[in-house]
Formats: sequence, structure tokens, C-alpha cells
Amino acid sequence: MTPALTLASAQYPIEFLGSWARFEQKLDRLLEEALDQSANFLLLPEYFSMELASLFDEAVYRSLQHQLEALQALLPGFLGYFSRQARRHGLHILAGTFPVRRPDGRYVNRAHLFRPDGGHDWQDKLQMTRFEREQWGIEPGETIKVLDTAFGKVGVAVCYDSEFPLIVRRQVEAGARLILVPSCTDTEAGFNRVRIGSQARALENQCFVAQSPTIGQAPWSEAVDVNTGRAAVYTPVDYGYPADGVLAMGQADQPGWVLARLDLDALERVRTQGQVFNHRDWDGQLRL
Repeated sequence: MTPALTLASAQYPIEFLGSWARFEQKLDRLLEEALDQSANFLLLPEYFSMELASLFDEAVYRSLQHQLEALQALLPGFLGYFSRQARRHGLHILAGTFPVRRPDGRYVNRAHLFRPDGGHDWQDKLQMTRFEREQWGIEPGETIKVLDTAFGKVGVAVCYDSEFPLIVRRQVEAGARLILVPSCTDTEAGFNRVRIGSQARALENQCFVAQSPTIGQAPWSEAVDVNTGRAAVYTPVDYGYPADGVLAMGQADQPGWVLARLDLDALERVRTQGQVFNHRDWDGQLRL
């Protein structure tokens, strides 16, 4: 039997911090709030790490390219912080995304997963938005992965990736029953694209999909100046689940956590006894 999973998905406000100490204090406070609600799996959003650019001078934090270069010096501290917190509190943490420079000099948008046993894994974003590709110089990853946890395998579909059915389908076929969607969107339309994609992936794969957005305005940042969205957890639309497929959703642009208890084992029941068999019938559709 899979252990009980209580997922906390963040609506994370981007702020001008100015120091590493303030970054840790902010996250310490957020983690304590999640722990007070008995969460054991935390989801943070795409590019929430870009507020760390505020630790550098204006010439850096206002430059798309300079901030990517400067942030690399903070990556070890970022990884170390979340690794310590996961071990200390017995948590799984999907720590949003952080732009990472690969050995070949290319930048990828990498989502990091931390486990209570000290293990660490990652999934790179695979589909780039026009802004990332044309203005920011961030390039796509190359591998669709599933990540091991105490709750079974999970998949990560970073923001735009959630809008492509075959990415998530590959993860589900590899055993993922929960798909994590860290997101960063600057318009209601952008948020809704990710919302609709996430909900469609939950429906067609009869799995859980959780979204976590950045929120708030950061006029000092060229990368994350405007942020809007709502954290949510989506389900199959069938027996035993909400009629609209929305298990939990936050209020727009309000900082905090959206909590949901997930019974991953129950997905097998709906896949074999539901009104419809989306998960099974996928292959039949491909043969048409």
C-alpha cells in the first residue's frame, strides 16, 4: 500500500529579497506553514528562484543574460538548502525550477526533486516558450524522466510541457500516477493554457496533476516581472472524484499553500471500474 500523501502546492509571491538570509527566512516560514498542515510533499513553482537575482546589483538583475550567469554561483546553496530541509523534516520537495548552465554552456530550466533520504533528482523543461527561446536563451532538455519517491513514481511537466499530451503520457506509461506542474505565467491566458493542459492530462491519463504558480509583480526583473495564477490539484472526472475534476484550487494571486490529500492507489480502481477508461483506451485511439 502506498503511504498517505498530503500535497502542498504553493502560490509563491516573487519578491525583491536583497540577501540570502531573507530568502532562507521566507522559505523557512513557508515550510513551517505547510508542516503545520501535515503536508509531506511540497510543490514550488517554475522560476521562483529568479527572485535570487535581487541579491546582485541592478546591472545584473535587470539583464536577462547577466542574471543567468550570476545565479550559477548560488546554485550549490540552493540545492544544499532544500536537501537539508527535506532530510530534517522528512519531506519530498519539488523545488520549482532553477536555470542551470550545462557543461556545454547551454542553459536549461531544471526542476529539482529532494527526498527525505538525501536523494536528489531532476527533470529539465522540454518545450520552450517563445520568450525563453527567442529572448532569454534557455534551451530545451532532452530526456523525459520519472522520479522515484516513497509514494511511487512521479512525473514533472514544467509549465508549457503540460500542454503536450505525449510528454505526460510517456511518464504515465513509465508508472507515474502524480504529475507535478511548476508554472510561471504572466497573463490570465497563460495561466489558463497551463490549467487546461494540466486538467486534460489528468482526465486522459486518469491520474492526479498538481500545479504551482508564481504570483505578484516584480518590476525590477526582466524575467518574472508579472506573475499570475492559482495553485490547484486536478483529478480524473469519474466515480469518487469531483464532478469538475478539481480537487483543490486557490484564490487568484493570494500567497500561501493549497493542500490536498491524494490516494494514489485509488486511481487503479477508477481505471478498472470507472464510467470510462481513458487510461486504457488511449492506445485504441492511437490505432485509428
